Amino acid sequence: MTSYAISHQPLRVGIVGSGFVAKLRAEIFSQDPRITVVAIAGNSEKAQAIAQEFAIPNVHQYWSELVVRPDIDLVVICNVNRDHGAVVGQALRSGKHVIVEYPLSFNLAEAEELVKLAQQQNLMLHVEHIELLGGVHQLVMEHLAKVGKPFYARYSTKSPQRPVPDKWTYKPDLFGFPLTAAVSRLNRIIVLFGKVRAVSCQLRYRGDHLPHHFTSCVCNAQLQFENGVLADVSYSKGEDFWQPERVMELQGSQGALIFSGDKGKLITGDGEMELDAGTTRGLFKKDTENVFSHLFTGTPLYTNHESILHSFAVANAAEKSATTNQIVIL
Repeated sequence: MTSYAISHQPLRVGIVGSGFVAKLRAEIFSQDPRITVVAIAGNSEKAQAIAQEFAIPNVHQYWSELVVRPDIDLVVICNVNRDHGAVVGQALRSGKHVIVEYPLSFNLAEAEELVKLAQQQNLMLHVEHIELLGGVHQLVMEHLAKVGKPFYARYSTKSPQRPVPDKWTYKPDLFGFPLTAAVSRLNRIIVLFGKVRAVSCQLRYRGDHLPHHFTSCVCNAQLQFENGVLADVSYSKGEDFWQPERVMELQGSQGALIFSGDKGKLITGDGEMELDAGTTRGLFKKDTENVFSHLFTGTPLYTNHESILHSFAVANAAEKSATTNQIVIL
C-alpha cells in the first residue's frame, strides 16, 4: 500500500482539458469539500465556460503554465490523446500527483518512463480505466469461475456516427492508433487472462482527407494469451457502421458469459441465468472517489501499472502487426 500522507485539505487541483470529461471532473470536484479546483487549461472559450460554471478562478490557454503552478497538488489530464505523455511528464517533474484519462502515452517506452518517474518522485500516477468499475466487468469477475477453463474471449464495439464531426477523435495524429487510443478494450481482457504471447491485427481507415482525418475506421486484433485463451478485440466507428454494438463474450469448458450492452447471461449445463449490469452512469465519480481515498488514506487504487503497461505493449504490437501484416510475438 502506498501512502502519500496528504494531510492538508482542501486538495488543490488543476484540470488540463476543456471537453466533456473535463467538465464532468469539474462537476464531481465541486461536490467534494475536500477538493478545490485552482485552475483549468484548454480551449479558451470552453475552458472559460467551465471555469464560470464551477467557479474556477484561473484559466490558462497553455497546459505548460498550469502544471508548474506552486498552488496545485494534483493535475487531472483529459486533453487530446497525443499530448497525454508530455503533460504527465511535466506534471510529475513539477511534483504533482496525476490523474490521466487513458491512454497514458502513445508508446510503451514513454509509458514505462512515466511510471518509473512517478515511483521515483513518490507521486501518484493514476490512469483512468472506468471499464473495470462497470457492471459488465464486475459481473464477469463474479461469475468467471463458473465457465470453467476459459477458451475464447471476444470484445467488440461499433459506434455509428453520421456525419462524422470535425473532432480530434477522428484525426489519427491526435487520437492515435485505435487500440492505443481505446486501450481499455485490451486492458479489460488482460486483467481477466494475464499476459499476451502473440498479436495479429488489421486496420482500415476510410475518408476523403486521409491520413489527417477519417470518416470510418475498423481495427481488429487477435490475441493469443500465455494461458491458451484466444481473444478477438474489435474497435469500429464512423459513417460506414449502421448499428451500434457492445459485446463481451467468454466461452469456457463449463459454460459461457455473453453480454450485449448491459444485458447478459451466464450459460452452463444447468441452464441460463440472466444478468443485468445496470447503468454506466456514475463511473467517473467512483473513479474519483477511489483516487481521493488512495491519496488521503492509502486505500489501493483499482488499477495497477503492470496491467496498464502490458496493455500498452499489446497495443504497440497490434500497431506493428497492422503495419507489417505479420504476427508479432511479445
